[in-house]
Amino acid sequence: MKVVPRLAKILMIVLCVSVLSACSGSEKPEIVTIEGKTMGTTYTVKYLIEEEKNIPTPERIKQALDQRLLDVNQSMSTFIPDSEISQFNQLDTTNKSLSSSTSQGIDLVPSWVYQPISADFATVVAEAIRLNKVTMGGLDITVGPLVNLWGFGPDKTVQTIPTEEQIKNAIKKVGIEKITLQETSPKQYILGKSQKDVYIDLSSIAKGYGVDALAEYLQNIGIKNYLVEIGGELRAKGHNASNHPWSIGIEHPDMIQHSANQLVIGLKDLAMATSGNYRNFKVDAQGHRLSHIIDPKKFEPISHNLASITVIHPSTMTADGLSTGLFVQGEDKALEIAEKEHLAIFLIISTKDGFVTKMSSAFTDLLKK
Repeated sequence: MKVVPRLAKILMIVLCVSVLSACSGSEKPEIVTIEGKTMGTTYTVKYLIEEEKNIPTPERIKQALDQRLLDVNQSMSTFIPDSEISQFNQLDTTNKSLSSSTSQGIDLVPSWVYQPISADFATVVAEAIRLNKVTMGGLDITVGPLVNLWGFGPDKTVQTIPTEEQIKNAIKKVGIEKITLQETSPKQYILGKSQKDVYIDLSSIAKGYGVDALAEYLQNIGIKNYLVEIGGELRAKGHNASNHPWSIGIEHPDMIQHSANQLVIGLKDLAMATSGNYRNFKVDAQGHRLSHIIDPKKFEPISHNLASITVIHPSTMTADGLSTGLFVQGEDKALEIAEKEHLAIFLIISTKDGFVTKMSSAFTDLLKK
């Protein structure tokens, strides 16, 4: 999965690893911080322990979180050769277990190839297909061949700009209509593609799903107040140790001011994801600066003046996918879609005089709460 910079920064100040105390001496809830590595980046989980709650030890919780992330990676990472997504991308004939599928009432197209997939994988693919429509094609998980061609996939040795012929060949494999997802029975799914060289990439949405997966685990064991973050995508529930919403900063894109924040907001029972091109990019052999986000309609790295876009939504997976899809569309179209779909988005735009910000009506309403 791609490495995405921390465009959203956690500003909560931890005064002590275990128990936080106010200046007045009154005791605050215990806060636990767990950190680790995943998806080519890092994750951080902070949660409050309430005395009446009987929950696992931090060590056991970390083990469970790490295992959950391993499962998500094994399903959706193109950097793991035997992951579910890698197997699908390499698939050149329908899985043998589906050979008698017609007798099971599954609607298979003879010229397509199919593979059974897990519920995790199916959940993310289904949302990606839905968001493709919402973002008017901005989010397209079949853009994998172009991601690889421009040097942002598992093989990062590409140093030159692709030729027209290479791009022409790659776009034959791109298009959301080239994949189909079917639920064959409760929690049983198959994913199909119209041609064997169709290649999908979930890096624009899977990290958000990872955040949601960890949040779901915390809720299931009785933790009500937490903050989960993976590589800048995050989800907050309840309140922090001071009984206030979790304070989150949207980072300023000025490359000189790495520690500056454009805006700080209180996040409660919501998720946030940010996409941008001012940190995660590469420079080819000719000195061209290339964004890691590929425009599925122009078949090349995006090149507009939108520096970053932040989306706030109940689902981190959805916020993650929307931030990429809307970022591809650029400032005007992103705001148009946000107003139509009632999406809370915050934009930082680069101009000749510096950076300016804009926000949707839904984002403005959030700030008023």
